[in-house]
Amino acid sequence: MTNKEIKQLQELEAKATNCYSLTSEEIILRNKLLFKRNKQNIYVRLSGNNKYYYAFQCWDFTQHILTNGLRNYKASEIEGVSFHKDCVSIRFVSSAETDIKTFNNQNEMLNFVIGFNTCLIEATQ
Repeated sequence: MTNKEIKQLQELEAKATNCYSLTSEEIILRNKLLFKRNKQNIYVRLSGNNKYYYAFQCWDFTQHILTNGLRNYKASEIEGVSFHKDCVSIRFVSSAETDIKTFNNQNEMLNFVIGFNTCLIEATQ
């Protein structure tokens, strides 16, 4: 995303958070920008009605890993998370990369991410 798009999204999020009503054009723009932000590190094709949901789930998973780390990797060591057709990978600050988990297909990968996020929600309640 460009800096202009990030700024637009922040403005729309602030407007929505402060209970101001958004016009239909603003809602469409906000949804497009959210999808673009959520899909930044996803290297598989998302299509259909669930593409927004899957992109958000991957973004949520990424935010958790970047904030809390994973297994024996500290959050400060992790630069990013990427989603490929058959694996989820983490990229380190040292420019190394390793697979968190591998899968047989894209559907398995997305189901793993959704399950992981659901477990996090259940654990916090």
